[in-house]
Amino acid sequence: MTDKITVRAEAERLFAFFKASGAMAIDADLLQPADTLLDLYGEDIRARAYVTQDPNRGEMMLRPDFTVPVVQTHMEHGGEPARYTYLGEVFRKQQADSGRATEYLQVGYELFDREDPERADAEVFSLFNEVLSPLGLRPATGDIGILKAAVETLTTTDRRKGALMRHIWRPRRFRALLDRFTGRDDMDAARKALLDRVAKDGAGTVVNAGGPEIGLRSREDVLARLAHLQADAAEPPISRSEAEVLDVILSLRETLPNAHQHLRDITVDLPGMAASVDRMARRMDALAAAGITVEDLPFEASFGRTTLEYYDGFVFGFVAEGRPDLPPVATGGRYDALTRVLGRGQEIPAVGGVIRPELVQQLREGLA
Repeated sequence: MTDKITVRAEAERLFAFFKASGAMAIDADLLQPADTLLDLYGEDIRARAYVTQDPNRGEMMLRPDFTVPVVQTHMEHGGEPARYTYLGEVFRKQQADSGRATEYLQVGYELFDREDPERADAEVFSLFNEVLSPLGLRPATGDIGILKAAVETLTTTDRRKGALMRHIWRPRRFRALLDRFTGRDDMDAARKALLDRVAKDGAGTVVNAGGPEIGLRSREDVLARLAHLQADAAEPPISRSEAEVLDVILSLRETLPNAHQHLRDITVDLPGMAASVDRMARRMDALAAAGITVEDLPFEASFGRTTLEYYDGFVFGFVAEGRPDLPPVATGGRYDALTRVLGRGQEIPAVGGVIRPELVQQLREGLA
């Protein structure tokens, strides 16, 4: 097992690389306010955060990552443009007997720059590519913005699009919703029976017949949910052609230039995606200008859908293909919307990423 002193030395090396690249060192408190920040991480991290109660500060958590507190600090005190790097422990609960660490070091780099977001994407990716290049990792790229644009341009209700947006990071739930909204799933017997009863007897009668209130949902909540189910069942399905196009996007795995061409063709059917596809083209040019061989760079439209939910644009990762037992060595992406949430009316395009130095050290020892 790699010892902590060796891992710390590797972390310091990565930290020094990012500082030499122009980033200012920044830190974040180990204890973070859970009530204001935890929802920003998404469902997975909410379930895995170590939360405690402080008599003076309320509900607190051991920091599960650095990006959110760094963004908060920048939006309160930072100038423009700004580059930050950090090194420290993060904490996440793991499943029993998973063998995965609950406490580990993170080294990261964050860039806040509104002048040229695509060039900023390329800068961050190329720095990670450079510092990790001796390990022979497989890079992966994607774009959550493409998926969001595809959902936004669907010909359906805002409520349905909102539901799909919320579940982009949960592929199974997203698929179930898409199948329901396109009429590709047969309405389950229980739901159909419930809606038939509501149509016949009225929602109030059905709820009253259910007995006393149990759990956290009030009677008003249940009535509102039934009204929503009735309204949605009366809506026409998403068209087969739009659903098929979305399926193509979700399954797209190609080199970056080929993926861009596929997506460019798709904008004929979903023109609302054009702006996102244009940004993808500018990013591809910026990556090439930064020395990345884009002709061989993998692109997966669904990449990043099981990571942190604050990513809303370009996403990337680096994985060790010969070590399927290891999580990604590095991950990152764009999170413009997060700066809006924490900026209280202000915002700035932002992109960054993190490296797990203990994984880097394990792989280095394997190469030695």
